[in-house]
Amino acid sequence: MRPIQLFSREYLGHCRSMSAKQIIHFLEDFRKLHQENTRHKSRLISIKVAEPLLQSFKTKARLAGILYQTQIKYLMREWLD
Repeated sequence: MRPIQLFSREYLGHCRSMSAKQIIHFLEDFRKLHQENTRHKSRLISIKVAEPLLQSFKTKARLAGILYQTQIKYLMREWLD
């Protein structure tokens, strides 16, 4: 049996007073929150990058104490947001 979510009258009143923009913002924050906690299947990709660019990126990541591939994925997520 599934649990039932109960909402107070006060909460429902607050929800009714929200603008469409506020609702969209709430839903997007909710999606991001749950997306971060979900492990997604990874895919190996191949990309050509100029050697000096790659070496500089790896060096900067190492000096920051970050794995360079982790930093690439972080930058991809940030760009999408």
